[in-house]
Amino acid sequence: MAAIDITGYVASLKDHAHAHGFHIHDERQFIETYSLRQTWEVDLHPAEACGGPLDLHLTLEADPRTLLSFEDVLWSLPEDDLPPDEYWLPLTFTWALPPVDDSPNMLVLATDLAGLGGTALPVEVSAIDSLISVTDPTKRTLMIVARKELSLQALLQGEDDMCQPFDLCTKICDYLLHHAQDWYESESA
Repeated sequence: MAAIDITGYVASLKDHAHAHGFHIHDERQFIETYSLRQTWEVDLHPAEACGGPLDLHLTLEADPRTLLSFEDVLWSLPEDDLPPDEYWLPLTFTWALPPVDDSPNMLVLATDLAGLGGTALPVEVSAIDSLISVTDPTKRTLMIVARKELSLQALLQGEDDMCQPFDLCTKICDYLLHHAQDWYESESA
């Protein structure tokens, strides 16, 4: 029997996201057959963004070596002792927007989002310019990613410190939704 029910934690994570005003649209679980690494993906968006243009994807990765090392230490300790807080699972937040028509100033965008995420949810901003055809103008796709490490010790104790990250995700979503109207050409022509 596993010390931590990761699948159960993902279910509670979805409930927590819903309590913070996010709509859950899809979820997937992948198991790599060779290493038995597991990945859970949850597609969601803020309630006010139903129908677009913003989506948020959560990805939780569980390396079996990390889980087994944690359990080895846990089972070797006396009953009331906790293993050291040095076993972590990565949780990734990825915001997705369609390619923008009018690209924002990337430095301003990165600075604004870094200010919203702070040290609790550091945000990385990048962009990819694509050419569908040589005669077409470039299309810029923004990539916004934040990462949080989940402590296995905290999960074992039932501590869920996800309120602050979800509150910060809401602020980032609000910012992106507010500014997205400037990044897309209006269709009123």
